Amino acid sequence: MNFVQPIRDLEKISEVRAFLANKNKRDELLFCFGIFTGLRISDILSVKVQDVLGEDHFYIIEQKTKKAKQRSKKHTVRKRVPIVTKLQRLINNYCADMNQTDYLFKSRQGKNRPITRVRAYDILREAAHHCVLKEIGTHTLRKTFGYLVYQNDKDVALLQDIFNHSSQYITLKYIGVNQDAIEEAYSALNNLRI
Repeated sequence: MNFVQPIRDLEKISEVRAFLANKNKRDELLFCFGIFTGLRISDILSVKVQDVLGEDHFYIIEQKTKKAKQRSKKHTVRKRVPIVTKLQRLINNYCADMNQTDYLFKSRQGKNRPITRVRAYDILREAAHHCVLKEIGTHTLRKTFGYLVYQNDKDVALLQDIFNHSSQYITLKYIGVNQDAIEEAYSALNNLRI
């Protein structure tokens, strides 16, 4: 598996969004949904219109966490996910002609099914190629969310809680902040007079 990075540049985020908006409104919403919620792609693809249309938050049971696997079915914990105003507007416009029971990111193949993880990956890779971005995958959405939140308020503990990570170090590494610091340390060597 390749290691993916967050998109750190706001102009690049806008460029990717514009590219996807020109291609397909569903794909634009997929991108924005990921960077505004910080959810894993498996959790994003499970969302239905009724979960989010007209709402300011929704609930999910995270799919991948070890903690979720350890819980019994009788003792599940739902995660409350706020829907920011910008995302609410996109959802409302996109869902205007959809049924409440439709998957938000509905596939054009077959009946009411979401797109696959592979299709989501292909969508993001095409946008990345067009916008000259490297190390991009479906986890880029979640990492971009984390990177943007961190740059806004530097609250690592908050992100650790959102991502359900076991340490702040893991969170900083995950969102690419440690990599930024490493690259800055190497770059500083250019200033040495050796």
